Amino acid sequence: MAMQCSLPWDEISDFDASATTIEFSDASTVVASPSIEPPSADSGLPVNKPTCVRLNMEDLKCFDVVERQFQQWGLTFRNAIALHPSNPAFPPRSGTTVLMGAPKNGLIEISFQYPVRFVSGFVTSSQRTILSAYDQQNQLLARAELTEPNLAGTDSKIPPNTQLSVAVPNIYRITFYAFDGCLTIDDLSFGL
Repeated sequence: MAMQCSLPWDEISDFDASATTIEFSDASTVVASPSIEPPSADSGLPVNKPTCVRLNMEDLKCFDVVERQFQQWGLTFRNAIALHPSNPAFPPRSGTTVLMGAPKNGLIEISFQYPVRFVSGFVTSSQRTILSAYDQQNQLLARAELTEPNLAGTDSKIPPNTQLSVAVPNIYRITFYAFDGCLTIDDLSFGL
C-alpha cells in the first residue's frame, strides 16, 4: 500500500480539497510513533533520512492531551487531544484514533523544529476548514480549504476524511482551523 508521502514540491502551493487523494509513493517513508526514537547516525549504521514521516496515532492513549509526544520527530502540537470518536459523523480514516481540536474547538496547531516541505492530513469537520502553513517569521506561505462541513451521514458533497495538503518550502508551523466547529484529523504526515 502506498503511503501518503512524495509530492513534486515545485508543482503545488495550494491544494484543492475536491481533487483526488494524493498518493506519495516514491518517498522514503517512516511511521513515527511516540514511543520510538527516529533513526540516527549515532548507532554506527548508515541511516537514510526519510523524506516523509507519517504519525502513528494508534500508540496515543484516548483522551491524552497531545503536545510533545512526537517531539523526537521534530514537531509539537497545541490544542490537540487523542480520541476514539464515538460520534459516527467523525469516522477515523484508519485505525481507531484521531486528533481533535480541544479544549478550543476547531483548532489544531503544529510547530516544526526544522522546516518541512509539505504537510498532509485527512480532515472531518463540522464547519468549513482551512489548513494554513507559515514560515519561521510567521508569514503565510500556503493555504488549503474544505469549503463546507464534511461529516459522515450528511448530504455534504465532500466526503469525511478528505485530504488537506500544503506543499511549499520552509514550513515551520501549520494550523487546521474550523471556525469553532468540531474538527478531527487522521493519518497526518509531513515531508522534509
